[in-house]
Amino acid sequence: MPPLIISTITEFRRQYRNLGPGDLVLGRLALRGGEEIKLFDLAERGVKFFPSALAQLLSRSKAAQAEVLGEFMVPGGFVAYTLPDLADRVTEFQARNLGQVVTKRDRANLGLGVSLWPSLEALYSLAGLQNLPYPVVVQPFVAQARDLRVVILGDYAEAYERVNPHSFRKNLFQGGESRPADLAPEALNFCRRVMARGKFPYAVLDLLMSRDGEVYLSEVNLQGGLRGAQLTQEEFRRRVAALEEDFRRPWESS
Repeated sequence: MPPLIISTITEFRRQYRNLGPGDLVLGRLALRGGEEIKLFDLAERGVKFFPSALAQLLSRSKAAQAEVLGEFMVPGGFVAYTLPDLADRVTEFQARNLGQVVTKRDRANLGLGVSLWPSLEALYSLAGLQNLPYPVVVQPFVAQARDLRVVILGDYAEAYERVNPHSFRKNLFQGGESRPADLAPEALNFCRRVMARGKFPYAVLDLLMSRDGEVYLSEVNLQGGLRGAQLTQEEFRRRVAALEEDFRRPWESS
């Protein structure tokens, strides 16, 4: 029996229980909340994914990214799932004089879930009075960092910088502006290592570049706004489709 090749979310849901070793799920899936377990289940059953199941799971969750890709992010960051998780870190942050912290709400996009706090103590004090939308990613704030968005699809790579002199929020949706930026070989290599760890065949990455020249991952996704890029959304989709077609061919000929 030839392997099944699933390329739509409707097919995926209809064939879910029939999929097994050698079958292929092609393309990013528009899963509903709670359906993520299906990716893990099918990966355990030997089904192949493009993009990988891990990349698709990471793209859906900032908390998952912080857990799996934390080695590439600002040192000292962590994921808080409960109030005690915040309490456990307050003394450490005070002892290290880390000062301001940024929080990122899980699954929030366009910069809408990002907040800046004067200290972890301030965040913890508020969390003790009202429930935070856990899980929440907490990271030390990197002052005056450059914000670069990098787009990588196969051999294609480009970068542009997002700037906002009036706010720490650089997102274009939040009032930032964009300008072309050179992508140094070291930064490109950093992006490739992030992608290899998360099994991303292509990616849109947001990087922070400190005044000391350190490069940190802010987040990574399988899609993203390209308003400041030379690449159009149409060309992005065309290149993604070409990568999917290259991955599909061995299954069609088997």
